[in-house]
Amino acid sequence: MRVAVIIRFVTLLITLLGTWFIVQTYFDHRWKAISLRSWLGVANKPRSEQLPRHKCGNKKSCPQDHFAFKITSGAANVVGPSICFNDMILMSNVKNNIGRGLNIALVNGTSGQLLKADTFDLYSGDIDKLDTFLQEIKHGTITLTASYDDAATKMNDKIRAHFVELGSSHVSKLGFRDNWVFLGAKGMNNKSPFEDHIKNDKDTNKYNGWPELLEMEGCVPKKMD
Repeated sequence: MRVAVIIRFVTLLITLLGTWFIVQTYFDHRWKAISLRSWLGVANKPRSEQLPRHKCGNKKSCPQDHFAFKITSGAANVVGPSICFNDMILMSNVKNNIGRGLNIALVNGTSGQLLKADTFDLYSGDIDKLDTFLQEIKHGTITLTASYDDAATKMNDKIRAHFVELGSSHVSKLGFRDNWVFLGAKGMNNKSPFEDHIKNDKDTNKYNGWPELLEMEGCVPKKMD
């Protein structure tokens, strides 16, 4: 009987000591964390003082008469591209509407409304499908383009001429597995300032057989009627 009482007493004592140790450790770490933050001058900022979030996750906001955009090319043949316009994801892996080749979204240049989005396989697909798509773009339409894997194998002079008409300066140099991001518009009088291109070069490629991905963000002015 005495042995059972002693065992219960020892068990209770161990439980109390364990609880005390856990509580002591918790408050000790918490005090250290608070002290370190105080020493560094870090404090919880009120919501009003937190950094603002810009449309499309861009680094800065756009003027009121501009649309924010971000275009990200694919990474090798593994991670697909992404196109965001006016804080709306138009094409991405999550939306399951991207594919190998060129990924193109058409947007109304005045309202910012998505008109059409499609993918074009330029390795083994039908090039006439892309030709028809580009021919039907109406004046004042903003065109956002992102490459994925290979966007040049089946590209011909006729397709390149369509993109030149949209304001591209780099499409004539686009080659096998190059990465390319581009924003242009039908009826542009000058070359688009929104374009980036990186060559597939085995000496500089980030991935095995592909260059690093491209990401371009900015503010494009609305079309004023």
